[in-house]
Amino acid sequence: MNGHLYFEIHADDLDRAAKFYSTIFRWIVDETGEDLPVEYRRIDAGGTAGGLLKRPADIPPAECGVNAFVCSIEVDDFDQTAENILENGGKTALPKFAVPGVCWQGYFIDTEGNTFGIFQVDESAK
Repeated sequence: MNGHLYFEIHADDLDRAAKFYSTIFRWIVDETGEDLPVEYRRIDAGGTAGGLLKRPADIPPAECGVNAFVCSIEVDDFDQTAENILENGGKTALPKFAVPGVCWQGYFIDTEGNTFGIFQVDESAK
C-alpha cells in the first residue's frame, strides 16, 4: 500500500498563491532556498507535505475541466471556509452538495486558476 502523499499546486504568482492557501487553511508556506530549476515553495499542511511551484505551462482554457489530480481538504466548517475562500479571491466551481451519510463537499478555483475541493465530515448529510 502506498500511503505517503505529497501534493503540488501550480501558480502564476507564488506570493499570491501562498497568501491564499495560508489564509484559508493556515498552511505554512516557505521558500526552499534550494537551487532548483523552477521557483518552488514548500508547504506544511499540518501532517501532509506539499509544494507550490511556478506554473511551467499554460493553464487549460476556462470551462475545459481539469487536467490534474484534484485534492480536497477537510475543514471544520464548510460554510465559513467557503465564505473565506470567496472573500480571498477564490471562485465557486461546484457549490456545496451532500455525499449522503459521509460529508458536505464542494469545489472551488483558487487565485491561480486551480480547482480544489473542501469537505466537512457529517454522517447526517443528505
